[in-house]
Amino acid sequence: MRSFAAVDLGASSGRVMLARVGEDELTLREAHRFANRPVRVAGTLHWDVLGLYREILDGLRALEGADSIGIDSWAVDYGLLDPSGALIGNPVHYRDGRADGVMERVVAEVGADTLYDVGGLQFLPFNTVYQLLSAPLPARADRLLMIPDLLTYWLTGEIGAEQTNASTTGLYDVRAGEWAYSLIERLGLPRRLFPPLRRPGAHAGGLRAEVAAETGLPESLPVTAVGSHDTASAVYAVPASGDRFGYVSCGTWSLAGVELTAPVLTAESRAAGFTNEVGVGGTIRYLRNIMGLWLLQESLRTWGEPASLPALLAAAAEAPPFAALVDPGDREFLPPGDMPARIAAHCERTGQRPPGSRAETVRCILESLALGHRAAVREAARLSGRVVEVVHVVGGGARNTLLCQLTADACGVPVIAGPVEATAIGNALVQARAHGLTGDPRELIRRTQPLMTYTPRGDDTAWDRAAERIGLP
Repeated sequence: MRSFAAVDLGASSGRVMLARVGEDELTLREAHRFANRPVRVAGTLHWDVLGLYREILDGLRALEGADSIGIDSWAVDYGLLDPSGALIGNPVHYRDGRADGVMERVVAEVGADTLYDVGGLQFLPFNTVYQLLSAPLPARADRLLMIPDLLTYWLTGEIGAEQTNASTTGLYDVRAGEWAYSLIERLGLPRRLFPPLRRPGAHAGGLRAEVAAETGLPESLPVTAVGSHDTASAVYAVPASGDRFGYVSCGTWSLAGVELTAPVLTAESRAAGFTNEVGVGGTIRYLRNIMGLWLLQESLRTWGEPASLPALLAAAAEAPPFAALVDPGDREFLPPGDMPARIAAHCERTGQRPPGSRAETVRCILESLALGHRAAVREAARLSGRVVEVVHVVGGGARNTLLCQLTADACGVPVIAGPVEATAIGNALVQARAHGLTGDPRELIRRTQPLMTYTPRGDDTAWDRAAERIGLP
């Protein structure tokens, strides 16, 4: 039995988990949880990355031994280092809006076909490439490190770029499995920014002496590259049997699609808004980004959470179905703000009666998300030729029984919900395999983690009509 520290940074909170992994055992214990609060300074929204690093050190101090450490986080955001290795400013948050309009300019200059043929990414305004081109690059910028790579560098002093997160930049050649240097140079970016690539499972360095002294962990304790894009780790923890499955990694974002062995780079795939991101083990996460539970989270924040979420969900379950719907991928829902007011305004613009209560707003959000999940999984299956007989919902959304049931109803296939801690589990299992674990990790998850199955119910025709109302297949 071995122990692995999974540092899992989400967009609103982070935690350090200790996983004990053996051939017949997989258990998790939370060592430290902390808030991830962005900071707006002079109009720009930043991540407090130094605060996050401090919290990670606090979490490592709380560990009771570990054989390795792995770090995952959200995608697309990065820090820039100067030639001495010092960070140039706090990383900017992808919701900041500094890249507004840049994507359209780059697409006009380079061509959507060229960008998609190289990177295979869904066209999202906050992709790394557009952030980098949103302002002149600082003259001192010497290296670009994605958030998990930056934190790994501070722990170990070693510079590298883990592939699953690199593949979210728009500057990674998804066919060749390396940086897309021809595109990088065409865009006027210096090659030196892009460090050597690491595969999940690779040794990323050992703890520096000063980190070991501060945390009480052994000097040179291995830090292992994991699926450092949190979705890559989450999908690695999908407890699927065989390959006839779709998945929804459901949290602040819903990442919904199928797992493939090669990218789908057709014009139809590009037009449908699908992304080809690298997964653990050389797989391709063929998926669409959907706004996810962000709509619910922002609604609760706006309301000040006057009622418990369970009570709101119970009331939403009794609210009239399909009274109001929104496209959960609409960019108007991306920035922070008063989400219930935006939903009401969207309904008025589209000729619908706005939700009349908080329960109806929650019902609108969850039915809309279920329709988004359905559209993404069905289109991913059609465009890739993959048959989908079951949908796995992993991550925090697996706790939301109403959303899971609505997703099963909308998709017309069973939904298996769990594990909730998919990202931390996937992070730990990559480390465990790198350190000698044998056997099928997904089978281990099926044997050790609580899962719940939701059977589709209701009227397929009603869901078809609801999808048509918001322009989804």
